[in-house]
Amino acid sequence: MQWALLVVLGLIAPNVNFNPGVPQSPHLHQVVGGNAFNVTMDPNTDISTTADCTTCTFTEDFSNYWTAVLYFKARNGTFKGVPQKGNVGFETANGGGQTVYYTAYGGSNKVNVTAFKPGFRMLVGDPFARTKDVVSPKFRQLTYTCLKTASTRTGETLYFPNTTCAVGLMSNVRFPTCWDGINTDSADHMSHVAYPTSGTFESGGPCPSSHPVHIPQLFYETVWDTTKFNDKSLWPTDGSQPFVWSNGDPTGYGIHADYVFGWKGDSLQRAMNANCDVSCPTLKTQTIAQANKCVKSMNVIEDIDSWLTSLPVNMPVTYS
Repeated sequence: MQWALLVVLGLIAPNVNFNPGVPQSPHLHQVVGGNAFNVTMDPNTDISTTADCTTCTFTEDFSNYWTAVLYFKARNGTFKGVPQKGNVGFETANGGGQTVYYTAYGGSNKVNVTAFKPGFRMLVGDPFARTKDVVSPKFRQLTYTCLKTASTRTGETLYFPNTTCAVGLMSNVRFPTCWDGINTDSADHMSHVAYPTSGTFESGGPCPSSHPVHIPQLFYETVWDTTKFNDKSLWPTDGSQPFVWSNGDPTGYGIHADYVFGWKGDSLQRAMNANCDVSCPTLKTQTIAQANKCVKSMNVIEDIDSWLTSLPVNMPVTYS
């Protein structure tokens, strides 16, 4: 069984993951969660003690969740940000938001998980990847769903689908689920975590001996309202798909996401132990309207919403 929490889009701000202390990231990101997110975030500081509001359904979750931003590249070479919309049941979320799932255990072996610790961070995906052979061996379950209806959950692809999507395009990011049990971060923000040696978390795959501790399956769903760009007269004349990540990726293989743990006290472990399914009586909640009030100003002021002649930060579009 899995339980879900809603994370409402409350800000678009510089990413601290790639260039700590530098006020502007190499590419644009959308960040959701607690308002302690900043240009520099001390890994020795528990951000649940410094945030005073969160865009999450569960008010003890001050974590930060972020991804790149999707853009449409028109036939004339200009770019327009693709808006997000709320997932099923969360349609009134400010700016659309993400749905973030934490799964307590996978498969039939009922292996309980250990909640993340203060200071825990991780990154999944490679913003420079442009081909399947770069992504598939290293990262699993980074996919897209071309939504026929809001509830479509089949037909996932590793790349941007080369067709219009009736309801929108969902990006799906599943993080590694095994931890070395020692380090809350690593130089590449990846080495301290790993995927199961076989199968997946959902199928009960075993953790490698180097990373023996089972951690929750962390899963982001983000719905991009690509329906605003379904007029194929705006698409490239060669029929190729027109969407590109803000990190300059027109293939979809460069999908990536970041996570900084920020749950207060033992709240996440309590929820994991209770194996909550959507609702979770052991946690405190807030309404979507209350979550929508938690916002944070952009640290770098630039136009990211108009039709642009280049991607934000002048990020080039690259195919290799």
